[in-house]
Amino acid sequence: MPITLDGTNGITQAGEFNSDSSFGLKNRIINGGMDIAQRGTSFTSTSSANNNDAYVLDRFYILSDGNDVIDVTQTTTVPTGAQNSIGLDVETINKKFGIAQIIEASNCFDAIGGNVTLSFQAKVSSLTKLDNVKCAIVAWSGTADTVTSDIISAWGVEGTNPTLIANATYENTPANLSVTTSFASYSVTANVDTASTKNIILFIWSDVTDTTLGDFLYITNIQLEKGSTATSFDYLDYGRSLIQCQRYYFKIKPASNSTLIPAGFNSNTTLFSGFVQFPVTMRIAPPALEQSGTATDYQIVNASGATNCSSVPTLNDTTVDLARTSFTVASGLTAGDGGAVRSGTSNGFLAWSAEL
Repeated sequence: MPITLDGTNGITQAGEFNSDSSFGLKNRIINGGMDIAQRGTSFTSTSSANNNDAYVLDRFYILSDGNDVIDVTQTTTVPTGAQNSIGLDVETINKKFGIAQIIEASNCFDAIGGNVTLSFQAKVSSLTKLDNVKCAIVAWSGTADTVTSDIISAWGVEGTNPTLIANATYENTPANLSVTTSFASYSVTANVDTASTKNIILFIWSDVTDTTLGDFLYITNIQLEKGSTATSFDYLDYGRSLIQCQRYYFKIKPASNSTLIPAGFNSNTTLFSGFVQFPVTMRIAPPALEQSGTATDYQIVNASGATNCSSVPTLNDTTVDLARTSFTVASGLTAGDGGAVRSGTSNGFLAWSAEL
């Protein structure tokens, strides 16, 4: 049975039950099994997808000492009973790296002031270099849900815990977990007692500054729960996990010539307004629109046929439930007519982010 490290580096037994976990939400981490991947399943230097502070698999983002330090993939390299893991592949040697998730205040307020336990399963592809993996429960004491996601002020030398920014505090004392080349379970327990804590942040990282290109760190089944003992990972069915993720990020990406937005109307001869009802109320009204970046990825479809757009779509306004998006064509629309938007190529997508 693997050991578990608590906030004072003491040893506890895994498999016991937390007295606090029988009430309310058990796992405060969303997508801890790495099953939801709305943004994609591979994140490399293309389009800065693997930069420091970039979101990757749903709800998780990279923290690294620079950009293109790691490639990230959704992998099927997993322990028994799991389906997916996140694979962190060294792309720039001799740099520290890891992943983080910010827990919304409404999902962790009741855990503040008491003990919480972070648990997960992990392994490395080789112990030659990746021999110092750590994890932390971090308290954010700034404004609730207005978190500076890049919580690292300075990464420091090997073996020295990174320096956190103002309003971010380690609640445990991070220590080497002695991760091996076989999956095992690891956990830390801490009392979240920093004054004015509003959010809790999960942080798992490699604290090594002597790495080898192509080495992997695999992580899955991440859980943060009330209490002082790690219990079994709380699996959700795929549908409920997807809905949880779509509160923070929603993406529409069908195949070529498939509908992106099913309803809208021509505001004039060159402008179409499309309306999207989000599948779940989002955390905040999304402030921006993500799209593929090429005008011809989008077409307006109505009674007169399909018309390619002449510029990329723009976000007009949003609420937590609805987005209105504008699409421009060179000419040919009939004002007042209804229509739809479809992807002109397989690259067309639309996405809205309400991440912390």
